[in-house]
Amino acid sequence: MSRFVVRNLRGDLIESSPADREPGELPSLLIQRRSILEAMAARLDPGVFRPGAGLLSWSQDSAGVEAHFVDGSSWQGDLLIGADGLHSRVAPQLVPLRRLNFLGDRVWRGVVADGSFCRDGEFFVYARGRGVYANVFDLGTDADGVPLTHWGFFQEEVLPADRSEQRRLLSEPVPEEGLAKLPADLAALIRATPPQRQVANWSFDIDPLPTLVAGRVALLGDAGHAMSSSQARGMTAGLEDAVALARQLGALATDAASGVEAALLRYNAERLPVVHRYQERSRQVSARTGRMRRPRVGGRGDQEVAGGASGHSSEAGTASQPATANPA
Repeated sequence: MSRFVVRNLRGDLIESSPADREPGELPSLLIQRRSILEAMAARLDPGVFRPGAGLLSWSQDSAGVEAHFVDGSSWQGDLLIGADGLHSRVAPQLVPLRRLNFLGDRVWRGVVADGSFCRDGEFFVYARGRGVYANVFDLGTDADGVPLTHWGFFQEEVLPADRSEQRRLLSEPVPEEGLAKLPADLAALIRATPPQRQVANWSFDIDPLPTLVAGRVALLGDAGHAMSSSQARGMTAGLEDAVALARQLGALATDAASGVEAALLRYNAERLPVVHRYQERSRQVSARTGRMRRPRVGGRGDQEVAGGASGHSSEAGTASQPATANPA
């Protein structure tokens, strides 16, 4: 990212400034989620990945961890890493007080072939107004040299109490009445995005957790520190977790006496204060560019929520990476 540009919903410039970095911090790259996942999958040994293995519960003792799955199977090992996202099944057992906070928006994201809207690392923000908010940023080019642009459209809505209705609404395209509130060029960019390159979900975060580990079990990524997309940093934070965890576990090769539990405690000490800062910063940015009304959920009295719908993943997601990072 090179520059943040803030505009109102008429397209008028509010602010333009270089992307801020702390002293010693590397510049960030915005990388398409699909590219990261494909690079990671290519490094896995055959048979390691088992899709559709829904977790029911886990247990542990001094000798190891056992996980139980919805298909009736079980698994035993030295440690269990809960990298299972916002709707983690590992995290509630590890931190029973973990709750999802609905942030008040139905969100669409997309990636479109475009070489003109924003370029050279620009990140555009369209300040929230009339119940909508949007951002657009340059994704560089794909493997064939085609320039790509990522967009996000946020619309303030009541979260339906019925889960089937939540899922139904996530299958809808961006409403035309919402697009009508945007500048014409941004609305045209969104309309030009093929449906298969769009994804929709409800926006949630979680409060900072008191720990990311318990014994031989650890949380990684959104399972441990889900935050709003205001910084495009959620996947990045998970990759940082993975590097830190691999380093601590790798040290066991020369210091096996310290044990798995000690390695996870070191991981926790390293990452917990960092992800707490990310979560705090995310909420600060959201407050500066975000909604004025409290999020609401349908049902009894339209109250604030702690809980939510299943999200979706697709190539429309992104991660913000240090310039020297190699997602493979």
